[in-house]
Amino acid sequence: MLLSTDLWVGALIRRAELGGAFAMVVRKGDARAGAVLVKVVDRRAGTVRLYSEATRGDGERVWMQPIKSDFEPDLDAYAERAARIDPDVWVVEIEDREGRHFLTEAVEG
Repeated sequence: MLLSTDLWVGALIRRAELGGAFAMVVRKGDARAGAVLVKVVDRRAGTVRLYSEATRGDGERVWMQPIKSDFEPDLDAYAERAARIDPDVWVVEIEDREGRHFLTEAVEG
């Protein structure tokens, strides 16, 4: 059984905070089954990445970068488009000096 989205997001934020990062919900979606976008910002290094959950052909859940840009306005525009298409989507932003995403599932790219 999978966790509800609100519990999963809360756990991600807690992991980030325990690791010394700052994390917050930028957009709240459906508490039970909303998709999640995770934006990771490292202001010191000037890097920004966006991760989206996907399912491989074998059924394994993975995180991938849905847009390869590292230009923050591009990533924000992608998140806005995703929210227009799916009003249940969550957006979590993590600011970390080391650029860590704190995702425990597999991450590609």
